[in-house]
Amino acid sequence: MTTRICLVRHGETAWNAERRLQGHIDIPLNDIGLAQARATAASLTNQSFEAAYASDLLRARQTADAIATRCTLQPAIDARLRERHYGVFQALTYDEARARFPEDYQHFESRDPEFVFPGGGESLRQFAARIHEALHDIATRHQGGTVLVVTHGGVLDVAHRLATGKPLETPRDFTIPNAALNWIERDGVDWRLIAWAEQRHLKSALDELPNT
Repeated sequence: MTTRICLVRHGETAWNAERRLQGHIDIPLNDIGLAQARATAASLTNQSFEAAYASDLLRARQTADAIATRCTLQPAIDARLRERHYGVFQALTYDEARARFPEDYQHFESRDPEFVFPGGGESLRQFAARIHEALHDIATRHQGGTVLVVTHGGVLDVAHRLATGKPLETPRDFTIPNAALNWIERDGVDWRLIAWAEQRHLKSALDELPNT
């Protein structure tokens, strides 16, 4: 019983455009992001979903609501689908974080899986465990079905690695654009990647990390 999951990163926010780390801070979509959400919804009009899930953060809920309205779905809100908590890095640009916390930034940039952000943040290992649990629960609950999940860039990074077996600590060699479509599946035991970063429906989209 194979479960297919369509993962969508939320549309663009003002902080995405500024390359500012959002984490758990609740930032709404900007005008570009709202247009991206509508375009993503239109691209999925003919796709049948058994259920939809979304992070509880506003930028994900706004994106999910646009798709739900077009596809007649009622998204279930799951806080486990939130972005990683970046602790003291939250609200800083990548450049500001590097300048203020150079040692911590080195751990972050090198993808040290055990590094915990000061100020209540999560380690990459802790974050991945949270996402694995949420995706496993969704796949188990909807065995044999197709499910929409609207979430965040960091979550998609973990999901891609889950589906491909790529270790958490290796550099990212795939893109995570705002509002693109990303498909993975689980056959009851193993995860697989179906398709990634489909964005034909978008005029343009920012990647999850700067300079990529």
